[in-house]
Amino acid sequence: MKKLGESLLAGYCWTCALLLLGSVGVIVGYLVFKGAAVLDLALLFGDTSPIDAIMMRQQVFSGLWPAVAGTLSLVVVALVFAVPVGLASGIYLAEYSRGRVKQVFSLFFDILASIPSIIVGLFGFSVAVFLHQRLSDRIYPCLLISALSLAFLVLPYIIRTTQVALESLPGSLRFTAPALGASKLQNIRYVLLPRSFSSLLSGIILALGRCAEDTAVIMLTGVVASAGIPRSLLDNYEALPFFIYNISAQYTDAGELAQGYGAALILVLTCMLLFGLAFLIKNRFTVQSTRI
Repeated sequence: MKKLGESLLAGYCWTCALLLLGSVGVIVGYLVFKGAAVLDLALLFGDTSPIDAIMMRQQVFSGLWPAVAGTLSLVVVALVFAVPVGLASGIYLAEYSRGRVKQVFSLFFDILASIPSIIVGLFGFSVAVFLHQRLSDRIYPCLLISALSLAFLVLPYIIRTTQVALESLPGSLRFTAPALGASKLQNIRYVLLPRSFSSLLSGIILALGRCAEDTAVIMLTGVVASAGIPRSLLDNYEALPFFIYNISAQYTDAGELAQGYGAALILVLTCMLLFGLAFLIKNRFTVQSTRI
């Protein structure tokens, strides 16, 4: 009976795994089938020279390059705000907070992680309206507001990744440096963070992918359909998720719909590249840590 139960459990787990892999394969395969035919330089740059578009010497009107550049700009700015705060908060939870204070902060971050992205976008829009009315009439929903909203959205992931990475280190590693006279800050700086670097970096890259694919936040905080490449943090911008949403809702012919599939394929390939990079970095630093 025990062996039968184990066999049934194993079969159930394998079935679920195969269903998940099959679903992913169907989705990716469908996007490749629909979008691979239009995946070329013309989809990205239209009639503009790629060099002129990349060097911003000429504007792209009929390609996805402004959306790609806007997405990359949005992700970079969001991570600039989120990573330092997330790492510092995770270190505090793992190494400094204790007792009820830690429970309160953990509950707060769990609630923050469960907030729907549309609520975060509405909050960012409200902040933009407040700043426009109270600070300067030249402040509108823009790249900066979107990046801050996305940073707020991915903070819980970075915080939890940092906390778990530090708390999972063995006690023999954690207490060796203090036993030799190192301070708590030196122990964190020279021992704990380097040994958990692979997990921290993986969490950051996964948060990067979360920023790249979100649509609800940016719809309310600054993205538009034809803004071009943003030249400052207070400019509007284009983004791949919004382009996909816009083209799927308002396409007029099969060619425009094919561009939407091409944009979706580019976005999926970007996220897959980021996740693959996270996996490789984690394995590389895990192997190095094992050798040390």
